[in-house]
Amino acid sequence: MKLKINYAIFAKLYPKKVRDSYSAILKFLGYHIDIESFIGFIIFFGIGLAIALSIYLYLAFKWKLYFQIPAYFIIFQIAIYSWLTLKADKKVRQIEIILPDALQLMSSNLRAGLTTDAALLLSAREEFGPFQVEINRVGKEIASGRDIEDSLLALTKRIPSDRVEKTMYLITTGLKAGGSLADLLDETSSNLRNQRLVEEKVKSNVLLYVIFIFIAITAGAPMLFGLSSFLIQVLTQNLANIQLPEGDYANKIPIALHQVSISTSFVINYAIFSLITSSIFGSMIIGLISKGSAKEGLRYMPLITLMSVGIFLLVRFTVSSLLGDLFVFK
Repeated sequence: MKLKINYAIFAKLYPKKVRDSYSAILKFLGYHIDIESFIGFIIFFGIGLAIALSIYLYLAFKWKLYFQIPAYFIIFQIAIYSWLTLKADKKVRQIEIILPDALQLMSSNLRAGLTTDAALLLSAREEFGPFQVEINRVGKEIASGRDIEDSLLALTKRIPSDRVEKTMYLITTGLKAGGSLADLLDETSSNLRNQRLVEEKVKSNVLLYVIFIFIAITAGAPMLFGLSSFLIQVLTQNLANIQLPEGDYANKIPIALHQVSISTSFVINYAIFSLITSSIFGSMIIGLISKGSAKEGLRYMPLITLMSVGIFLLVRFTVSSLLGDLFVFK
């Protein structure tokens, strides 16, 4: 007898807004699955993964369990949600790139004498990718008797894009004012292309800032942390080996040496934590500058974090190997 788990029960652990957000993203991506079961599964799997990983690290390195389990669970949930969000954003960008060409083709079909629904249906080309399905849907709705303005506004609710929403709002507003649909589509297509050219120029101008932030996070900060942590290690070892003379001579020495209370392991852990934090926020800033959205920077976060921590450890190892024996006094 197989044990079947009802994952939908675990979904109730999430607030309704989070569940609705998951539902909107999965529907937009075209995943026809039970939303409650999916959310419950990632919660259940996340708890199991966090417990298993925490126990392994506890047995291997004696890391405390009560801190690891919630941390790994939160990281896993954020990773899944970020992955789905980035996938949805990629689909949105494809639609926004295709949108001017689709509008231009619709306008050409209308000028050729086709009806509105026929012009939309014939504009649904395979090369339009994910936008093809939406064009077909709008065309079929208009053919079945639905008002064109309602169909276009309903399109904005299915595609989470400000650009698509503003475009459809302009078109419907122009139609209500009595404008020609073909002219509206031509003008909107031309404006979208000009806007894209301006955005490309802006991206090229801010590329220098992106490079500066990238170098500062992946090279500058790790090198400074690596050198400073090595210096603290040298000072800690040397001060521990210094023995002051006892008696009256000790009172005549114009300096006072005390035991260093900060350990080398604390400095290394602090440096790694700081580098990871800087990598997370730095990648978000890079995404905000280059793509216009902080979420876009999350795709660079693993690489930047790996490079930052890796260079820090490499600098520490190199400096310790070359200068370790030179600065240690025995």
